Amino acid sequence: MGDMANNSVAYGGVKNSLKEANHDGDFGITLAELRALMELRSTDALRKIQESYGDVYGICTRLKTSPVEGLSGNPADIERREAVFGKNFIPPKKPKTFLQLVWEALQDVTLIILEIAAIVSLGLSFYQPPEGDNALCGEVSVGEEEGEGETGWIEGAAILLSVVCVVLVTAFNDWSKEKQFRGLQSRIEQEQKFTVIRGGQVIQIPVADITVGDIAQVKYGDLLPADGILIQGNDLKIDESSLTGESDHVKKSLDKDPLLLSGTHVMEGSGRMVVTAVGINSQTGIIFTLLGAGGEEEEKKDEKKKEKKNKKQDGAIENRNKAKAQDGAAMEMQPLKSEEGGDGDEKDKKKANLPKKEKSVLQGKLTKLAVQIGKAGLLMSAITVIILVLYFVIDTFWVQKRPWLAECTPIYIQYFVKFFIIGVTVLVVAVPEGLPLAVTISLAYSVKKMMKDNNLVRHLDACETMGNATAICSDKTGTLTMNRMTVVQAYINEKHYKKIPEPEAIPPNILSYLVTGISVNCAYTSKILPPEKEGGLPRHVGNKTECALLGLLLDLKRDYQDVRNEIPEEALYKVYTFNSVRKSMSTVLKNSDGSYRIFSKGASEIILKKCFKILSANGEAKVFRPRDRDDIVKTVIEPMASEGLRTICLAFRDFPAGEPEPEWDNENDIVTGLTCIAVVGIEDPVRPEVPDAIKKCQRAGITVRMVTGDNINTARAIATKCGILHPGEDFLCLEGKDFNRRIRNEKGEIEQERIDKIWPKLRVLARSSPTDKHTLVKGIIDSTVSDQRQVVAVTGDGTNDGPALKKADVGFAMGIAGTDVAKEASERIRNEKGEIEQERIDKIWPKLRVLARSSPTDKHT
Repeated sequence: MGDMANNSVAYGGVKNSLKEANHDGDFGITLAELRALMELRSTDALRKIQESYGDVYGICTRLKTSPVEGLSGNPADIERREAVFGKNFIPPKKPKTFLQLVWEALQDVTLIILEIAAIVSLGLSFYQPPEGDNALCGEVSVGEEEGEGETGWIEGAAILLSVVCVVLVTAFNDWSKEKQFRGLQSRIEQEQKFTVIRGGQVIQIPVADITVGDIAQVKYGDLLPADGILIQGNDLKIDESSLTGESDHVKKSLDKDPLLLSGTHVMEGSGRMVVTAVGINSQTGIIFTLLGAGGEEEEKKDEKKKEKKNKKQDGAIENRNKAKAQDGAAMEMQPLKSEEGGDGDEKDKKKANLPKKEKSVLQGKLTKLAVQIGKAGLLMSAITVIILVLYFVIDTFWVQKRPWLAECTPIYIQYFVKFFIIGVTVLVVAVPEGLPLAVTISLAYSVKKMMKDNNLVRHLDACETMGNATAICSDKTGTLTMNRMTVVQAYINEKHYKKIPEPEAIPPNILSYLVTGISVNCAYTSKILPPEKEGGLPRHVGNKTECALLGLLLDLKRDYQDVRNEIPEEALYKVYTFNSVRKSMSTVLKNSDGSYRIFSKGASEIILKKCFKILSANGEAKVFRPRDRDDIVKTVIEPMASEGLRTICLAFRDFPAGEPEPEWDNENDIVTGLTCIAVVGIEDPVRPEVPDAIKKCQRAGITVRMVTGDNINTARAIATKCGILHPGEDFLCLEGKDFNRRIRNEKGEIEQERIDKIWPKLRVLARSSPTDKHTLVKGIIDSTVSDQRQVVAVTGDGTNDGPALKKADVGFAMGIAGTDVAKEASERIRNEKGEIEQERIDKIWPKLRVLARSSPTDKHT
């Protein structure tokens, strides 16, 4: 990693080739070669790159792109690349036709019963029994009224008409909803942007505009939109479970596994990659194509089972199977191998592999209610028929003592059919055929109203679930707060400044450490851009905490970009990127004299424990003892936290030139013995609409809990400002480690009984990991403490919220500010506008409470 800065020699030829790219249509590598390369894995891919292209820079040269400056951005060049390598677009699955939706609507059990009743009723209305002597055969008390024979068909026709109405309305609703969501998905895809380098400038472009040869910047929380090869990476770890089924995060580096695949999530680190495959040629695109082809192949197979397949078809299938065998996603695509094994086995496998759709709370209740009504209606109709038959038989053959005459048999059958029709009528009246339609229309209306508030509902059942919610577990940063962070206090050169000091008040060497440390130890994708409109606020791009630190430098009249120009990202020797376990970030620089310097930043209590020295008032380092640390915690950190400020500690460490090079992989030995530069307090204001929204939720009987990775004192202060905590209440505020200690037994196993003792009183969970959030949500859902199952909603915008969003009954992922991982995990409700958060919940709840009250099965509101 350290030798990346020396690769600039290779760039000259590439830059020159950019000029040629506008005239020469041929590239030094074909689409087929790139596809074959991306189907390899780890060492195989590395060997192929080395044997065929030398290294990743060789691929860049053949693709006529610069690893530093990217593509030129010339429209003709982009257009030609899209013509050769394809566009970054995967054609959507063919939508269902209106007739298919009509057929699906007809499969409803209630409607099938109605259809049968209508057909029987119509058939009997046109049935004329043979003339017979009714006086000899006896009469039935439910005989026809005058004129009923001529109008008997009306009953059957009316039932059929009602079925047609229900089917058409349901099918039209589904069709319009599908059309709406396709338009919505198209809009989302157009709005989704990714960071690339073009013409030496870092810009954000729509994902659909990314093309082969682009240099893309990837960072923690991204969902990769295309396949690529790593050019430079900082502790990059990828979640490839969506493609390979491998749950462990895969570490990516130039010397081990440089391939990055579309559809995978960046869980740690950052880096740059050259895009090598887009759209249907990317790994995700290949899988989508195969999934689409799988159904068609099966249909063709049924039709032409006895016919011989021509050579072209054989070749296509063979190629597909070959691609599947090479691809790491073979686990996902296993059911598509229709050429192997019998038809029955494959169908069983497909059924086994299809996940069962979990019913929402309201769906479950409605199904239960319909079954109970259906059973009661069936019982009553059976009793009605039995009573009518017994009454007729006893009255005719027992009381009136009439004999069974052969010529009366058709008349008796007619009577029995009439009794059956009466029984069916009782059943039809009992079955609530309008209820599913009424609920669907109500939910569709709610979805439409919520869309006007910029709340995009991915699944209709989210409305049902939210109407029954009893608990909300909310993230703090960006959800309850505005996620526009600013450094407002600082502890520098042994002084606690309540306002940012003038640069002259800080010793020059401390200021130098501060400027260099913040500039290089913040992701290079984090930056502050000028306001879009005159008089507006500067735009924060990237990590908001890092933007606050970069803003501190601007307040101190220093420019972080000058430092970054002097020390480009390629020159960083080693980066330990931030993640939810470390809660810190460290960057190693190699100096010209052979020495090393590491800059660290992170949660103040975590970094301070690793500090053995601190910069004093005169700028010199002095010993930092445990009691000194305790003093800073009591006099600086706790007062900051009590005001709702997030505290970050900045530190550094030098490794002299004469000593052997440290073991950089042994992080615990590297990030220790630090010298504290400063502790800063970052303010993230509570959204003004949040306290009122939380008050309304609490009035509706919904418990709001804050689950955050922040310091417990900061979390408690913010929770009090929001109205989650009230003075004098019997509540619990726990840190993640205390929470884990309380819920686990001696063997370290989680026990539901222990969780049940904590969650009813828990209001704030601080310093929590993604696992802690998931454990809490699962524990509340699985709890049997209350008579009724808890329905849990989770709001969040970060990658660390992903598991909890997925587990929750309903998940809110925050829009543009949220990471792709959070949006992907939130299966039910998401928002694509930056200004959404709890304000929208405030708007959603009144509608959903009305909806919930309209349901006879709801007991919460």
